[in-house]
Amino acid sequence: METKVYNQNGKEVSSLTLPENIFGLPWNADLVHQVVVGMMSNKRAGTADTKDRAEVSGGGKKPWQQKGTGRARHGSSRSPIWVGGGNAHGPLSAKNYKKKINSKMKAKALLTVLSAKVREGKVLFVDKVEVKDSKTKEAGEIMKSLASVKDFENLVFDKKGNVKLFSVSKNDANRLSFRNLPFVNLETVSQMNPLDIVNARYVIITEPAETIEFLNSKIAK
Repeated sequence: METKVYNQNGKEVSSLTLPENIFGLPWNADLVHQVVVGMMSNKRAGTADTKDRAEVSGGGKKPWQQKGTGRARHGSSRSPIWVGGGNAHGPLSAKNYKKKINSKMKAKALLTVLSAKVREGKVLFVDKVEVKDSKTKEAGEIMKSLASVKDFENLVFDKKGNVKLFSVSKNDANRLSFRNLPFVNLETVSQMNPLDIVNARYVIITEPAETIEFLNSKIAK
């Protein structure tokens, strides 16, 4: 599978053969769903907590006698149907939302969603992205240049998380430059995961040869 590689000015500089075992996998909805839902569950703080009728204060005395008042019978003001009463079936912090995700499943799901993005034409390969002065303006100009590539006109779209930009190593100048662009999330390849790829509209992969080498190492594990 051949693809084009561009520079940060949006000009084609070379071509790249994408390995089928990374970017050519068939879609597997069950696998992707299981891994993505598991990752979302693992991100939950699980701190939401409500009090049931045994935990709220008051209610030790029967509000009024059982018969003769003409009103409905009530045994406690702690009842969930009373204002200030306990909560019925509310969330409890004791609940554990964590789900185990097999490492091979997670790696396979990552390659599956990457393959799907490539088939949809939503992955842009760039030889490198490098800013000089750590200025957001410079990062914005780079994104505008990349948006000139055919089929990537909506890269510069003011929506949070519109683009996931992956680099092989950390670069403080790049991090400082891109952090104020709300539509771009800059991360290293080691942080790449199925949930981020699914949620992003576009994926930009810099240093593609090194990225492919890293992804191959995940398969070998």
